[in-house]
Amino acid sequence: MTIDNGGDAHYADAFTSFRIPATNRAERVAHGKALRAETPVASLGEWTPTDDRPDVVDVIERSHEGRLPWLKGVRIARMAASPFGLLRGTANLMAWDVAHLPATGVHTTACGDAHIGNIGFYRSPEGNQVIDLNDFDEAHTGSWEWDLRRLTASIWVLGRVNGTSEEQCAEAVRTCVAKYREEVSFLSKQPLLWRAFEQLDVDRLQESATEKALRDEIKRAAAAARRRTCDRKLPKIAAGARSATQIVDDPPLVTHPDAEQFEAIALGLDAYLPTLTPQWRRIVGGYTLVDIAHKVVGVGSVGMRAWIALLVGSRPDDVLFLQVKQAQRSVLAPFVHGDTVWHAHQGQRVVEYQQQLQTVSDPLLGWTTVGEHQYYVRQWRNMKGGVPLEDMDAKVLVDYSGIVGHLLAKGHARTSGASIISGYLGKKDAAGDAFVRWARAYADQTEADHARLVAAVRAGGLPYEPGI
Repeated sequence: MTIDNGGDAHYADAFTSFRIPATNRAERVAHGKALRAETPVASLGEWTPTDDRPDVVDVIERSHEGRLPWLKGVRIARMAASPFGLLRGTANLMAWDVAHLPATGVHTTACGDAHIGNIGFYRSPEGNQVIDLNDFDEAHTGSWEWDLRRLTASIWVLGRVNGTSEEQCAEAVRTCVAKYREEVSFLSKQPLLWRAFEQLDVDRLQESATEKALRDEIKRAAAAARRRTCDRKLPKIAAGARSATQIVDDPPLVTHPDAEQFEAIALGLDAYLPTLTPQWRRIVGGYTLVDIAHKVVGVGSVGMRAWIALLVGSRPDDVLFLQVKQAQRSVLAPFVHGDTVWHAHQGQRVVEYQQQLQTVSDPLLGWTTVGEHQYYVRQWRNMKGGVPLEDMDAKVLVDYSGIVGHLLAKGHARTSGASIISGYLGKKDAAGDAFVRWARAYADQTEADHARLVAAVRAGGLPYEPGI
C-alpha cells in the first residue's frame, strides 16, 4: 500500500517554513484519479477475513491488560448487550481488519473510532452549541477509508439492531458516503483558512435535516445537552448538595482513590495547567481542588483510568468538573508506524489530533502524567450530548447518516488530502455502492463476532456484570 502524505495543507511536523511551495490542486486531483488504477473504487467494497484474523474473545482479553481488573465484567456486559455494543468496544479488532483491506494509501488525520455514536454536541469557546466528532482516544494519522469504513459499518449494525430493513440500511450508507464525497469535494475547492473555520452549529444542523422527526430529535437533544453543565451536575453527583462538598461513591461506577492516589492525581492536575494557553491557565488556575473520584465511562473505555476532579471557584456554587482520562497508543498506530512509537505523550496526541479534526475544541484540553500512566484532561460537563440512537427509525437514520458523513469529511478536509480524496471519489456513486457492500458484509461479521462473545460468556469463560 502506498502512503501519500502530500495533502492540501502542510502535513504534520514536516512543514516548518513558509518558503516551501504548495503543490497545484489540479495535480492533486489528477493524482487521486490515478489512484483508481491501483485501487479501484469497487475494491473498497471487499471484505474477506484474513486467515490469521484474531479471535474476538482473544482480542477482548488482551485489551484488558493494564485496565482496572474489577471492571472487566462491566465492559464485557456492555459489549455483549448488542452487536452495536460490541462494535463500539472493539476498535482494535476493526483496526486490524481495515488495515488488511485494499486502500488508497492517502493519509489524513483519522478519528480512529468514527462510529455513528461518536458524534455529538458540545459548547464552543464562544458559548455556541456545535456538533462534531467527539471522541479522539484512537485518533492518529491513517487512511481516510479506515474512518469511513468504521462509520458506514456502524450505521448498518445500528440499523439492524433498531429493526431497519436491509434496503433502508443501504440507503443510509449511500447517503453517508454521498454527503462525505460532496463535502470533501466542496471543501477541497475552498481556501485553506476558510475551510479551517467551517463548522456546523445546532441551527444549521436543524436546517440540514430533511426529516421532521430528526429536526424534533435534534431540538430535544440539544436542549438536554445545554442543561449538562457543571453547576447542574453537582446536586446529582454530590447527593443533593448545591455547593461544592464531595463526590458520592456509587461502586463500581464511581469510587474514590486512596490518599496516595489522590495526591498523585492532584500533582498531575497541577502539571496539566502549563499545557493550557496563558489566558485559560489563569482562569482554570483560579479554582481549588475539592475532590477526585474514578467514574466509569463508555463501552470501549471501561476499565481505563478515568478520573473526575471537582473544583470550586470564589463562590461555593461556582464549580468546575475536569475529566482526567487515561490515554494509550492508538489502535491505528501499529498499522502506520509498526512497533515504533512516534508520540512521546499519548495524552498530547489525543489533544492535538482533536484540535485538528474539530473546527472548535474545548479550550480546557490539556494533558498530564500520573505515575506510569499518561492522560488527557478536558471539561467533563460542557453542554455535551447527542441525538439518541436507540430506536432511531429508518427515515431518521438515513437523514442523520448524511449529517455524520458530512462531519467526517469536514474533519478530514481540515487536515490533509482533501483534493486527492475528491479526485479519487469523483462525481459518481461508485463509492456508495462499494461501501454498501462493505458495510453489509462487516455487519454480518460483527454479528458473528457478537455471537462468539455471547457464547463465551454463557460458557462461563468471561466475567459478566450486566445492568451496571
